[in-house]
Parts: sequence; structure tokens; C-alpha cells
Amino acid sequence: MLTRRFFCGGILPAVAGLSVAAPVGAGQLFRAAGLRGSLDAGNMVVAEPGENGSRRFAQVLRQAAERGRPVFLPPGTYRVSGLDLPDFTEINGVPGRSRIEYTGDGRLFSGVGLKRLRLSGLTIDGGNRWLSEDAGGLLHFVGVERLDIEACEILGASRNALHLEGCGGEIRDNRISGAADAGIHAVESHDLAIRDNHVSGCGNGGILVHRYKPAEDGTIVTGNRVSGILSRAGGTGQNGNGINIFRAGNVMVANNHVEDCAFSAIRANSASGVQISANQCLRSGETGIYSEFAFEGASISGNLVDGAANGISAVNFNEGGRLATITGNVVRNINAPGPYPPQDAGFGIGIAAEADTVVSGNAIDVTAKWGLLLGWGPYLRNVVATGNMIRGVPLGCAVTVADGAGSAVIADNIFSATPEGAVAGFRWADKASGDLVREGAAAFPQLTVERNRLT
Repeated sequence: MLTRRFFCGGILPAVAGLSVAAPVGAGQLFRAAGLRGSLDAGNMVVAEPGENGSRRFAQVLRQAAERGRPVFLPPGTYRVSGLDLPDFTEINGVPGRSRIEYTGDGRLFSGVGLKRLRLSGLTIDGGNRWLSEDAGGLLHFVGVERLDIEACEILGASRNALHLEGCGGEIRDNRISGAADAGIHAVESHDLAIRDNHVSGCGNGGILVHRYKPAEDGTIVTGNRVSGILSRAGGTGQNGNGINIFRAGNVMVANNHVEDCAFSAIRANSASGVQISANQCLRSGETGIYSEFAFEGASISGNLVDGAANGISAVNFNEGGRLATITGNVVRNINAPGPYPPQDAGFGIGIAAEADTVVSGNAIDVTAKWGLLLGWGPYLRNVVATGNMIRGVPLGCAVTVADGAGSAVIADNIFSATPEGAVAGFRWADKASGDLVREGAAAFPQLTVERNRLT
């Protein structure tokens, strides 16, 4: 299958290990795919069962990059390991038919300090084989200015499927499943978009956007479908999240569908300026949407949380968590037991907020404990809860009146079917008042409770 044209171009046989030799019509295949001018790796294959093709594959990639041309992989199986991708590498395949199998020699693909790299239309199977300590994932890229991975299927990684550090670009329209750790782990990113991917069945996380220290990040996470995320490494929330933002500032998480995660559908830890909007969060094992610890400026709006141990929380004022809006969300069926013994206020709470936060225009329907929780112990400051509809909960709103607690306004809300009352004061976990809607809040001058309606 070696043509005179390739010999004249100085390209040697380079990719071995194709389990089925490329068909005679492979040339028509690559032309039909609109890849005219690319190096057709299938025409350079020596098919010898059991032979590892890493060296020859690397040779083709190097020569293609030097000549500024993409490499096309016709349908077949390519068995390789330990490939350091050169700058300007572009590998294209036929989705579902061009298959790369990792042979287990420490790492599969890596790239460091590159300007541009693109993978498209490949099925990449890690086979759950061992990865070396310096390989953060089956695909490991560091400092790639523009990284594009699209329409690929990545499965069976024994660590992260994708580990990106200091990268920009787009991770788009991929199917990632069965990673022992996380599907996508992006650290210290710049100008990165993670969109329209399907991430499922991963051991500790779905999509992770992290930084080593709190700083501007700006990653956009949108349109993804994340499901079946476990927490094999344990803990109380650092694992088991569908989408996890950690120390990364000004990240947008929008229009994602996240279901069946051991902990949170969406969890933002020490992530200032995070925007979490229009997501669908179903059957979370712990808190559906969480903004926690040292954050400032979280916007949580227009989400649907259905099924969780807690609904939405913007808390940890004691660690610097402050300044949020929680508006226009639907929170329902908050009655699942939590994944660990309950702490502090426990589980079964619709929406919780602590400091400099507006909670407005939300619909809360059926929770196991409280519809709203405002503050905890002395950790309450400048919380406004207005225009919410709270129905089918034992107690509509619990607000802290412990020594040192700050102010709250609870006004113009509707409470329906709340047998233990609409609004009550608490000192830590102990109830400290009757129903403040019926009895008034004169005993607590830091509280304004007015114009609420009971139905």
C-alpha cells in the first residue's frame, strides 16, 4: 500500500500495529473527508499482529508537523504508547472507526510547551492500563497555547482521561467514560472552553477546573452532559462532583445537564466570580449546587435542582464566603439521605445562604427539613430573602438569632403547607422562637420579617 507518491515525498513506512490493514479505498476515504493534502497514515502501515507501532507512528507525526500537514488515520486499530506530540500536530480519524489503543508503557499522548495541537475523530482506549507517576492522564498536555480536541471517544483511563495544565483552546463534542479518576482535569487554564461533551461513569469527578492558588481563570463550561460520577477516593466533597471549580476565578458554568453524582452536580470551592446558570441538576448525593469557602461574587440563577440531600448552598462565611445572588431557581425533592453522618444543620434544606446574599424569586417544593436556612450560629450578615415560593416543607425558613448574628430581611414570600411554621429563629440547632410571621420579630431587632403570606 506504499505509493510512489509517498516515496517521492521522502515519507518512510511509519505506523505499525494496525490490526486490520487499510483497505484499497483508503485514499477515497481521506479525500471524501475533506482532508486533501494530509498524510494518509493508512497507506504507510505495515500490518504485523502484535507489533507495537509507537516508533513509526512518532516518525509520521514528526514529519507531518515539519511539513505543516495533518495526519489522517483510516479505520483500523493503532497500538501505541509514549508519544510526545510535536508542535502543530493534527491527527484526524473517522469517528468510531479510527481506534488508538494504549499498550501500557507509562503514557499514551503528551505534549509540553506547544503553540497548537489538534485531535479529531479518534477513539482512544486506555484499557485501564498502568500510567506512570508523571502522567496526569491518558492524554497529558502542559502549556499548549491552543489545544483542540473534538469528536473523540476516550475510555478506560486508569487515572484522568484528559489532564490539561496551563492550556487554552476547546475540548468539544467528546465522549469520555470509565476514567478511574476524572474525565477532564484542567489546571491553571487560560482561554479554555469545555463544551458539549458527554462525561460518564468516572471514579472521582466529571469535569474539574482547578488552580493551585486563587486567581483569574475564565474557563467556560457549557452544554455538557455529566452522569454517574462516583467518589471512590472518599472524603466529604472533594470527590464525587459532576462539575467542580476550585480556586478558579470568573468561571462560567451554564446549560449543563448533570445527574447521578455521589456529591454535588456543581461544586465551586473558593471560586470567586463564578456564574452558575441554567443547569439541570438531578439526583445529587449531597448538595446539588454548592458555592463554598473563600469566595466573593457568586451568581446562581435559573437552575433546576431535583433530588439531592441539600439543594443550593452559598455558605462558609467563617472562611470568607460572601456576596452572592441566588435567583430564579427551582429546587425540589430535597429529601435524600446524605453520603456521610449529618453535620451542623444537616441535610434536607432547600437553599442556604450566610453573608451579603440575595435569595429571590426561587421556587422550593418539598424538602425534608427547612425550605430556607439563613445563617448558622453567628455567621449571618446582610441576607435578603424576598419573593420566594416555599411549599411542602416542615418549616419554611430557619434564620439564626445566635449571639453575634447579623441582619436579615425576610419579606414578600409565600409559605404553603409548612406545618412547623413559616419563619423561626434558631440558636445553632435549637429553635429559639415561635412563628415570626404570626408573632412578629420584635424580639430580634436585627431581623425584618414582613408582608409574608401563609396559604
